[in-house]
Amino acid sequence: MGAQTKGRYLSTMGLLILVYCAVSVISKGATGDVQSDAQPSVQGTLPHFIQEPQDAYIVKSNPIKLRCRAAPALQIFFKCNGEWVHQNEHFSQEYKDLSTGLKVRDVMINVSRQQVEDFHGPEDYWCLCVAWSHLGTSKSRKATVRIAYLRKNFEQDPQGKEVPINGMIVLHCRPPEGVPVAEVEWLKNEELLSSLTDDNIDTRADHNLIINEARLSDSGNYTCLASNTVAKRRSATATVIVYVNGGWSLWTEWSPCNVPCGRGVQKRSRTCTNPAPLNGGAFCEGMSVQKITCNALCPIDGGWDEWSEWTLCNSQCERQRSRECNSPAPRHRGKMCEGNSQTTENCTDGLCTQSMDSSNDVALYSGLGAGIIAVAILVVAVMLYRKNHSEYGVDVIDSSALTGGFQSFNFKTTRQGNPLLLNSSMHPDLTVGRTYSTPLCFQDSTDKELFDPLPDIKVKVQSSFMVSLGVAERAEFHAKAPAETFPRDLSQDYCSTVDRRKKGLLALNGPFNTGKEELRTTGVFGHPGGRLVVPNTGVSLLVPHGAVAENMSWEMYMVINQGEASVQTLEGCEILLGPEVTYGPPGLDLFCPVAMTIAHCAEVDAENWNIQLKKKTQDSKWEEVMSVEEECTSCYCLMDLTSCHLLLDQPGSYALVGEPLTQAAIKRLKLAVFGSMEASSMNYSLRVYCVDDTPHAFQGVVAAEKTRGGQLLEEPKTLPFRANTFSLQVSIQDVPQFLWSIKPFTTCQEFSFPQVWCSNQQPLHCAFSLERYSPATSQLSCKISVRQVKGHEQILQVYTAVAKTEKESVPFFMQTDCTITSQTGPGAFKIPLSICQRICATFDTANAKGKDWQLLAQKLHLDRNLGYFAKQRSPSAVILSLWEARHQDTADLDSLASALEEIGKIHSKSSPKDQDEPEPDFNHIQAGSLCGTGQRTSPKTEDSAPEYTG
Repeated sequence: MGAQTKGRYLSTMGLLILVYCAVSVISKGATGDVQSDAQPSVQGTLPHFIQEPQDAYIVKSNPIKLRCRAAPALQIFFKCNGEWVHQNEHFSQEYKDLSTGLKVRDVMINVSRQQVEDFHGPEDYWCLCVAWSHLGTSKSRKATVRIAYLRKNFEQDPQGKEVPINGMIVLHCRPPEGVPVAEVEWLKNEELLSSLTDDNIDTRADHNLIINEARLSDSGNYTCLASNTVAKRRSATATVIVYVNGGWSLWTEWSPCNVPCGRGVQKRSRTCTNPAPLNGGAFCEGMSVQKITCNALCPIDGGWDEWSEWTLCNSQCERQRSRECNSPAPRHRGKMCEGNSQTTENCTDGLCTQSMDSSNDVALYSGLGAGIIAVAILVVAVMLYRKNHSEYGVDVIDSSALTGGFQSFNFKTTRQGNPLLLNSSMHPDLTVGRTYSTPLCFQDSTDKELFDPLPDIKVKVQSSFMVSLGVAERAEFHAKAPAETFPRDLSQDYCSTVDRRKKGLLALNGPFNTGKEELRTTGVFGHPGGRLVVPNTGVSLLVPHGAVAENMSWEMYMVINQGEASVQTLEGCEILLGPEVTYGPPGLDLFCPVAMTIAHCAEVDAENWNIQLKKKTQDSKWEEVMSVEEECTSCYCLMDLTSCHLLLDQPGSYALVGEPLTQAAIKRLKLAVFGSMEASSMNYSLRVYCVDDTPHAFQGVVAAEKTRGGQLLEEPKTLPFRANTFSLQVSIQDVPQFLWSIKPFTTCQEFSFPQVWCSNQQPLHCAFSLERYSPATSQLSCKISVRQVKGHEQILQVYTAVAKTEKESVPFFMQTDCTITSQTGPGAFKIPLSICQRICATFDTANAKGKDWQLLAQKLHLDRNLGYFAKQRSPSAVILSLWEARHQDTADLDSLASALEEIGKIHSKSSPKDQDEPEPDFNHIQAGSLCGTGQRTSPKTEDSAPEYTG
């Protein structure tokens, strides 16, 4: 509508209103009496509104309707923002109220979004109604019209919190700006919260959520929900964790004193279970165990007093004396006195006579007579019986009639001491299938004799491991079959593939084989000798002084084979106990043996293990060099708890293998857990490794984790793994449920027994993938349980920060001298050269009591397999080389000095008896001189000492 047109319209509306008012006044004067008679209720009444326009909001582009209703009203018009609305935009209707007789007019207009947006005034868009009657006009209330909206972003999102139990939780929320103002509700785990149903929850008018006393059930994900007529908006989720700090339980009672006598220790303990820490709560502070000293009263054994005086002779010609156990009396669980407390003796030397009355004589003679009569009757009865049975003609019954039809069999049993074979103490029922709980190893044709007494009888054997895998098919062996049908071992219990079982091939693999990799170290050695070390593997080689000829040198090497070419033929139930090591070169010519050290993973026990040293032949087959428990003159093997020390004359490839003899045989496993963030920042990976407990195998794990960026989360632990055919289970426990989630059915994983037992230095590992619910979660605490079924268990406690920050790298070098691969000359040996030469010169000389080097070997605890030392040019030098290899890490020179001191005392005691024999001089070999700080008291000088060159 143009400005001129609009002006004309307003002028016209004003004139119409003036005319309408004038006509009303005239009509009132002219017809006042008539109206007074016809409509008495109208007189003096202005229009009143039955319905007034209400505030409204325009949603999106939908127009809103404003309505007015008034009575009595001759006309109603809308006025918006001070201007009259065009008559054509009004929608009106009129009717008569039957109850009052008044005319009621109802008017409605539409207001569009465009009209509201085009208005630019100091206040909101508004409209009101004006109603006319005969007496005048009335105005309605103003109704505002606004465009409704709700912005997307909250002015303040609630923040996650970690609060202790019974603490107060306050979550702040400021909804987005909107018209009309948004109403706020709270969701917990997608369910609506209401303060009406829970008095502990308070939802304030300022939109905040208050939980007065936090409970464990209040842990969860909270969301602020804002809504108005336009839309609904959700805030970011706030994770609330209600944690419980650990509390100590009551102390237990003090334990009994740990010694039966004297000064000991008593203990008492408490646990962090009152309450136990939950949801990342703090562990208890303080000691879980208290110790105090105690004094246990030592037992005092009883002792006899002196004998009392003899009593007078009694009527039986006896006298008595007694004693008491009071010197001292037994106390504190002491023993009672041994012997009799009373003794009796004849006091007339056996010549005692007593008077007897006549009654005693009658009784005596009556008894003698009755006995004679009874004997006579018995003799007569026997004679009559023999006469009646004389028709048999013999007096002896043939005893063979009692045993006729039965014959005895002698069953030959298997070798003793190996329960992995058929149990010799259990007579087998050869006609019925039997399930054995241990793997069976039939030993060639010699064990075939077990089935000789009953030929053509089938033996059904089923291992417990096959049963655990659900294999119903049983292996059948026949007694008459050739020896090849008796497998040396049930390879399905120890080996993982059929080809290996048939061919007897097993790879001597190191950890994480990726091809023909090898760990190699080299060094050039001459007459002074030296030491060669493969870092962080527990493998080293000692080249003694004088092993290489003077004016010569050899470039020697040592290799740990772990590639595809490293294949050996192991028989029976043998497994690899350490890495396969090669030293060379092949044409190496030495004057004395070298000492090689190889770490192993066996719990050494001759009753449970048969451990052998094997060497690779030129056609890549393995042959036995010696058994650890047998005497051998070609090489020497000394088994320590974690290492094997070998004295070798010939270069080549060597391996230490073991065969379990009983289910009690134990192989040590090293357990370690590593962690790292995955590609998604919300996921965290835990990797648990089970590897043979040797430095070489574990360092392979560390090297692989280093490439992954993994972090060692707990100190590695050792698990004894028994040869009982039961599997190894790895499970994750105590993961905070409100912080982390883990895939179902992955909390427990299992390795079969052959996988673990025949791992042969090859690591096994399983992974657990966890996902955190919120990026605010920065800590992970859980437990990793590694246990063998019916065996031992170890717990790895994980507590780590999972945020992507620069962390300490995984410790790779585990030894102090891990970067040193070779040492030459005197610096490579713990014993100074001059001292070593003097010991050799002293002990290699024979005397009337035998060779002194045997006494040296005995004092150094190397007195087994003495025949090997006897064939050496200098037995003492070889013994000292073996001692050097055994103590290369500890350098325990005090033990060597103590042994030499004891030998010196033995010779000094025996010297007076042998005046003609020169006494060995041990005074110059003292602990101080071994350490390089003492002074030699011998008149000999270092230059005058004879030099041993091999």
